[in-house]
Amino acid sequence: MSTIILFIFLVFATYFYLKFLKKKHPFLNSYLLMLLFFYHTLFFGIYFIYAMYKPSDSKRYYYVSFVANSWKEFFNSGTDFISFLAIPFVRLGFSYADMMLLFSWFGYLGFVYAYLFFRENIPEKVKIFGIDFLTLLLFLPNMHFWTASLGKGSIIFFGLMMMAYAIKNPRKRWGSLGVGALLVYMVRPHVMLFVMVGILFGYFFGREKASLSTKIFILISFLVFLFIASDSILKLVNLENSENLAQDFLEFSELQSERLSESSGSGVDMNNYSLPMKFFTFWFRPLFVDAPNALGLITSFENLLYLFIFF
Repeated sequence: MSTIILFIFLVFATYFYLKFLKKKHPFLNSYLLMLLFFYHTLFFGIYFIYAMYKPSDSKRYYYVSFVANSWKEFFNSGTDFISFLAIPFVRLGFSYADMMLLFSWFGYLGFVYAYLFFRENIPEKVKIFGIDFLTLLLFLPNMHFWTASLGKGSIIFFGLMMMAYAIKNPRKRWGSLGVGALLVYMVRPHVMLFVMVGILFGYFFGREKASLSTKIFILISFLVFLFIASDSILKLVNLENSENLAQDFLEFSELQSERLSESSGSGVDMNNYSLPMKFFTFWFRPLFVDAPNALGLITSFENLLYLFIFF
């Protein structure tokens, strides 16, 4: 019953939030994004059923949040941060299903900001199979599945898309930029490093000419981030006490690759692949010939579409 009540609340919250965004962005298609909300919620149901029969980190996040004695001790980057976000709601009486639905909504908000980012920066209408390209991307199922549960996927996707939206005009959207950056950093510090490198590269070498003051601001922000986050990033890969960082990082990468190749049917051993083949595998596999299960077959259809779009 509580999950139904929460769902109704989120329907109204979504409606009024889209109404708020439309005042700032008249191009926003409220009907499309409201339809996307129900579509994404469908994947909450699919993932919830999936988690009942398969191992899922969402169960561990909920259990840890349920038995936690202290909230503050979970304010750490990585896995702890998901519990940090969940604990206040669990203490309010949210059930496992409630938390799954709530975090699914956070994932949905990521799609809202993805829509704003693409529609604002690519105003041209591109069609594939007679369907608007952006609409097609928004409704591809794989990303909805992995952002519709209590876990890192929904939060980091929300943070990344909020950052992408805000970076267009960081001075006016500093709030969104700050919240998005905090979420990405707290969930995956090393991902935040890659994002910062990408932003830095874009501002210095992109087609749109940024002012010198903006470039200096971005550069200083990047250096400050490196200073603050270096320990967290190295600790994440157990290299905080390394005496030869480059060599130890290569060894860590090889170890992770071996672990991936030994995973239960879901990993691909890429140790002996050429660099182009590694990129191809990362971007477009599984395809039908190497799909490990029914979910892999569904993903193969989507990857085939990505391959078509790429060409």
